[in-house]
Amino acid sequence: MTSIGGASSGMVDWNLAVATATRLVRPGPDVSRDEARAVVAELRRHAKASEEHVRGFTRLGTEEGHDTPVLVVDRPGWIRANVAGFRELLKPLLDKMQERRGSSTGGAVMNAVGGKVTGVELGMLLSFLASRVLGQYETFAPATRELPAGQNGGGRLLLVAPNIVHVERELDVEPHDFRLWVCLHEETHRTQFTAVPWLRDHLEGEIQSFLGETDVDPMTVLERVREAAQTLAGAARGRGGRRRPLPRRDRPDARPARDPRPPHGRDVPAGGHADFVMDGVGPDVVPSVGEIREKFQQRRAKGASRLDMALRKLLGLDAKLRQYRDGERFVRAVVDEVGMDGFNRVWTSPNTLPTKTEIAKPADWIARVHRRTE
Repeated sequence: MTSIGGASSGMVDWNLAVATATRLVRPGPDVSRDEARAVVAELRRHAKASEEHVRGFTRLGTEEGHDTPVLVVDRPGWIRANVAGFRELLKPLLDKMQERRGSSTGGAVMNAVGGKVTGVELGMLLSFLASRVLGQYETFAPATRELPAGQNGGGRLLLVAPNIVHVERELDVEPHDFRLWVCLHEETHRTQFTAVPWLRDHLEGEIQSFLGETDVDPMTVLERVREAAQTLAGAARGRGGRRRPLPRRDRPDARPARDPRPPHGRDVPAGGHADFVMDGVGPDVVPSVGEIREKFQQRRAKGASRLDMALRKLLGLDAKLRQYRDGERFVRAVVDEVGMDGFNRVWTSPNTLPTKTEIAKPADWIARVHRRTE
């Protein structure tokens, strides 16, 4: 296992999180070594082909020197990549928590014990997610020898091969088409961040501003991790996801948690844009896209177990799905009215991102951004 620098110190034992998740994650579908090689090779080809399809449809180009890597990974590989990204993104929050705890009596001991507990709990969650994610543009990938800080957009595209094979078999769809369909969606995210130079820094700035300047109790974040981990543990013990009561931050004597969203009221419609592009490109290059989309939506609607639904709620995944749907409706309405070039004004600057109100009322965004002199 690759060690993560400084991972065993502080509020989270990151190496223990990786070890726990890797130990608990379920094995992927049964494929031969030759089949696995063929899947990886095809996903790489599809990722490359998707660049041209997506950029042609969206009319978004990538500036020279701002391309990013495409990595085809297994489940443990996805775990390692995401732990590195979490550590990078959450560092200010965890530093704040460690500073508070370090000044208390026995703070060092509490850090050591608490870091291992949180590492195990985070590992449990990652083991659950690692068998479900098909692909991901990792926006906040840390600097590596292959990806220096400040170059290549600071991100990388991950395609989780065993999960893609698992779902295509479960849906009984044409593998070639399904793999390309997944790549089209993930390539759209990569195109967004490589074609819009300010987008990554803007998102990171919004997140860090929220974590650093608001009065949110940092323990709320780890309590959410702990509650979700206990849901998993309860299900593993055959108790239907039941868990013991937890200390709540919303007691009358506790500081209430705030809405964990960026403070300036702007939405980046990245997920909805990716769904719109995937459906727009699909009919020309994915013959069975209609069947795939219908079966995938049916799986999403009725395939979730009680455990899945509980974890989606705890981790905010239901809200993310709603954000995708709302974003896609916004993109579709704007493109219908002002065309793709007109929609692309959304990427001009942070000020041209839609507000939360405008996501629901695309005509308001059009009126604001496309002001015309009569």
